[in-house]
Amino acid sequence: MIGWLGTYDFLIVSMTLGAMLALSLYLPLMSGQLSLASPAFYAIGGYIAAFLSTRVFAGLNPYPVPLVLGEMVLAAFVCGLVGWGLGVPVLRLRGIYFAIATIAFSEVLRVLALNLEVTGGAIGIFGIPQPFSTPLGYLWLTLPLLIGVAIAIGRLEQSRAGKAMQAIRADELVAQTLGIDTTRYKVLGFVLGAILAGVAGVLAAHLLNTWNPRQGTFDTGVLALTAVLVGGNRTFVGAIAGGMLFTALPELLRGLADQPYWPTAVATFFRDGRLMLYGLLIILGARFFPKGLCHPPNWRSLWGAISRNKTRTT
Repeated sequence: MIGWLGTYDFLIVSMTLGAMLALSLYLPLMSGQLSLASPAFYAIGGYIAAFLSTRVFAGLNPYPVPLVLGEMVLAAFVCGLVGWGLGVPVLRLRGIYFAIATIAFSEVLRVLALNLEVTGGAIGIFGIPQPFSTPLGYLWLTLPLLIGVAIAIGRLEQSRAGKAMQAIRADELVAQTLGIDTTRYKVLGFVLGAILAGVAGVLAAHLLNTWNPRQGTFDTGVLALTAVLVGGNRTFVGAIAGGMLFTALPELLRGLADQPYWPTAVATFFRDGRLMLYGLLIILGARFFPKGLCHPPNWRSLWGAISRNKTRTT
């Protein structure tokens, strides 16, 4: 068991971070807001950790865990403030327009990171000190944080605010008729998601030992969205399961690509076609698992589709 943990320690920690990133997208989705801004806040958290650890507190080896906790608090404050400033005007948009606005926000930050000297440009910031000698040590931070966040979200879903957010997701117009302040609760979900993404970015920066504009790209948002939709967008358990699954999936696909019996085209697809596979999984999940893998599938719909296909072929 210890040997297995030592072999896959980096992947295990990455899976917990992937689950937190998926939860950061699930929080605004609780009120029906499809936000793809989580990668931007994830990148902000990582840059805060990279800048403080390499320039303000440089030379500390091993890097003290209390400083990491301080970076997490600072990232939570900054991302929450930016999330509130962005959410108040942008949440007036609805549907696809809101999603496009959050994508634009992520792209603006990525371009800034590519051109600013403080972020290291395209090269980024490298040599970020690590508080633990092995990746497995990060589980002392990431696993309790993930469990605590899951418990908090579970309690939020049962609270008055959570019920209001679920009502907004079901029908915003009806929620307004019932006297629910829809803007307030939509901003709440958006800000909480921004905070969680920023905190995850701090931990990811120290784990990776480097941080650059590629860490907060649109691909990261697609991965988080796929995790939530396929895992289950009606419960935080689905977001956690999907985040862990799709963080480990590239490693599994890389193993499949290295098998000698595959044709070259198939091996290339497994190695480089992850985004196409994610898109395919979103389509199949929406068709046959509309509430995610953590809910019972629509077997009648699945059997009907198979039966119709057989009828057409005959």
